Amino acid sequence: MSTSPHASADKLSGPLPSQERIAVLDVVRGFALLGILIMNMPGFSTSFFAGADGSLVWTGTVDRVAESARDMLFSGKFNSMFSLLFGLGFTIQLGRMMARDPARAPWLYMRRLLVLGVFGLIHSMVFWNGDVLHIYAILGFALLFLRNVSNRTIYVLLGICLIYPLISGLTRLAVITPEMVKLQVAEEKVWEASNNLAFGHGTFLAAAREHTREFFFDYGTLLNLWGNLGFYVQMATTLLLGFLIGRNGWSQRIPELMPKIRQLQWSGLALGIVLAATYGIIRELYRAPGPSPIKIVASNAYVLCRLALMGFYVLTIVRLMQSPKWQRRFAPIAATGRMPLTNYLSQTLMATTLFYGWGFGLYGKVGPALCLVIAFAIYFLIQVPLSVWWLRQHDYGPMEYLWRRLTYAQPPAVKPAAASAA
Repeated sequence: MSTSPHASADKLSGPLPSQERIAVLDVVRGFALLGILIMNMPGFSTSFFAGADGSLVWTGTVDRVAESARDMLFSGKFNSMFSLLFGLGFTIQLGRMMARDPARAPWLYMRRLLVLGVFGLIHSMVFWNGDVLHIYAILGFALLFLRNVSNRTIYVLLGICLIYPLISGLTRLAVITPEMVKLQVAEEKVWEASNNLAFGHGTFLAAAREHTREFFFDYGTLLNLWGNLGFYVQMATTLLLGFLIGRNGWSQRIPELMPKIRQLQWSGLALGIVLAATYGIIRELYRAPGPSPIKIVASNAYVLCRLALMGFYVLTIVRLMQSPKWQRRFAPIAATGRMPLTNYLSQTLMATTLFYGWGFGLYGKVGPALCLVIAFAIYFLIQVPLSVWWLRQHDYGPMEYLWRRLTYAQPPAVKPAAASAA
């Protein structure tokens, strides 16, 4: 008996049964959203170009301590965590699609990525230029291309990603001249002044125009493309790692892998602290712009620190989630992790409303210490309770619903009311 295309799409677009969900991934995703908000706060509250000449934006002791703690313990660790989950989720989602409709699954996943990319472009060019969604979409297409390669090929690609920062740093040391650095600093100071005017005092439309200008600037010169490539490589590193974890089923074998998990957890912490301290000290002592050998050490320490501390955070959550007590405690965090697109985009909405001139106008007036407090308040006082409340009534977050609706060209299937309430 044949199955109609609509029935097939309905199966694919329906909510994932609770017994098929991997609860620990929802919790990790929920914590990743908190970390991403913390590390994005400087980009919401001040210009990305602030301090281009190496000067301190915030000079108070409390703010400097908060800034250092944020940069060493949060910055880069949680978007890496998110890209790890994206790579792991790719294998789960595509595998589920292939099991239900192998002929259409790759094309539907491409459509899913295209929709995500559109969301990312709108987010970046209208609301805030720190978007990562379009980057995940681009890298997702690369994963589709790589989905059938061997594990050995993935390991080779991971090795290339890990040595790229060293190669890029040495190349910069060879080709970037002091004159080029001066021109770049002068250009970024102009951008900082333009940002301050548009974001600190302008209307919503003025801010949107500035974000669009920033987007084309970021991708409009060879030097900027080079800088963006470094970030893409860092995201690709953890994306490939998540892909490797997912395709080998390691996330479903947590109990048997626990001895290795414990070993990796504490190794990640030890290595991460040493690398974070190395990066932090060098960054503090060598703030002047321009490449140098010691900055190559700092940048590579930062890249490796991202992986080590991210691994420690993820594995700590994995170990705690083996306890029913911690599963209950983390249930509200899991709710935020079940609607990541909605929560990620709503962070931008809340933060820009708080800081931009068309909102409460706190742009440039709130230092790193208070930004840290605000991030925790937004997450725990607003996003966690709202996520728990919303998922008591619905199967999906609002943006997750729209994502599925646009992917499958029909409303997503929903569970019966009784099952949803359970």
